[in-house]
Amino acid sequence: MSSPTLLSPPTKPGIRRLSSNSATFEELALGPSVVVPPEHMTKPSDAHETAAALELAKHRLAEKEKGPSDGQITPPSTPPKTNFTDQYAFAFDIDGVLIRGGKPIPQAVEAMKVLNGQNEYGVKVPYIFVTNGGGKTEQERCLDLSRQLEMEISPGQFICGHTPMREMAQKYDTVLVVGGEGDKCRTVAEGYGFRDVVTPGDIIKDNKDTTPFRKLTDDETNHSRARNFGEAEIEAIFVFADSRDWAGDQQIILDVLMSKHGRLGTRSESFDEGPPIFFSHNDIVWSTSHQLTRLGMGALRTSLEAMYKAMTGKDLISTAFGKPQIGTFQFATRLLQQWRKDTHGINAPPRTVYFVGDTPESDIRGTNEFNASDQCENQWYSILVRTGVFQKGTKPAFQPNATVDNVLDAVKHGIQREVDKNTKTIVQQLSEQQEVIAEE
Repeated sequence: MSSPTLLSPPTKPGIRRLSSNSATFEELALGPSVVVPPEHMTKPSDAHETAAALELAKHRLAEKEKGPSDGQITPPSTPPKTNFTDQYAFAFDIDGVLIRGGKPIPQAVEAMKVLNGQNEYGVKVPYIFVTNGGGKTEQERCLDLSRQLEMEISPGQFICGHTPMREMAQKYDTVLVVGGEGDKCRTVAEGYGFRDVVTPGDIIKDNKDTTPFRKLTDDETNHSRARNFGEAEIEAIFVFADSRDWAGDQQIILDVLMSKHGRLGTRSESFDEGPPIFFSHNDIVWSTSHQLTRLGMGALRTSLEAMYKAMTGKDLISTAFGKPQIGTFQFATRLLQQWRKDTHGINAPPRTVYFVGDTPESDIRGTNEFNASDQCENQWYSILVRTGVFQKGTKPAFQPNATVDNVLDAVKHGIQREVDKNTKTIVQQLSEQQEVIAEE
């Protein structure tokens, strides 16, 4: 492994450092920011450079999608010197890999330290977080993880299952958003640019007989918006996060799917006039603090498909984002490519991305299928850990490139693999040089 060059300056221009104790979602939404534990507010930690660089990279990606603007963030004309490797990066699932039941998995903090340069090679490795968890903005997830791991993290390092949905905000006007706590998913959707967002609570508020066994609480009533749904046409349904009320949410979703052009109170005779439905991910189960896995959004999707089939005789056509869908991995590749361009002047993604996950059906399957697709420009290498959905003694439905006990072992495995690759390359180059000398 080549020796590192000089460190770049500790902080980047245009980046605001906000305390994890007091930062608000509104502050994080104002521009490029890094969430910082209080003890690091006076002096940036080893994690600052990764967080800041990826935050700027994600903002530049967003600017490219929107087109040029007066407030555009200009990338450096000459990339600063850094001791980061540009050859490889890590991508982590969160639940079951870094966090379980809201608390850090014991080896998670040490794994981050290794990536931030506390390793025998003195090299720093970039990393991002790719999670199917929904119902929260990237800013809120950033605050949560910074507090849990007690380290500097930026919203730019996060790709949530519903992150790609932002690209559909201009396509649809009135949309139904389902799932999550309270009104959070509406806030996420509006933050993505959706213009007219309605929730199941809005529909129940307009007609309390919509769900016979669910009554809105006073808090839900206050957060729900009054509207005459007899005059509204819902153009698309987005399940942003896990449902907190399967019966009520499924009733409303089915009403809209079987309607005429998304108008509640109507029923299509052909059952092909309803709006499309999108899910932020398709995980059947996920890892929590419970000793057994719990049902996830994929289970809700499966249930809806069965009920729709029973009621209409037709198959429900739906679309899922998140892992294992290729779009999530493509977005992650574009983000890492922008990071590499900004920091090293190379307009190509790192040659290898190590994806660390705990769910064979989404993390491992998605990584493997993207790596094998013609959409993949580099190598994505899957590593399965035994701290979440997958448990020791069971056989994964989709085989990873490597299986290890925990996230620290995964990080060490990836770094050692890169060291071995570099050593092999050096030996091969020396051998070729010796052959040339011998021929002369």
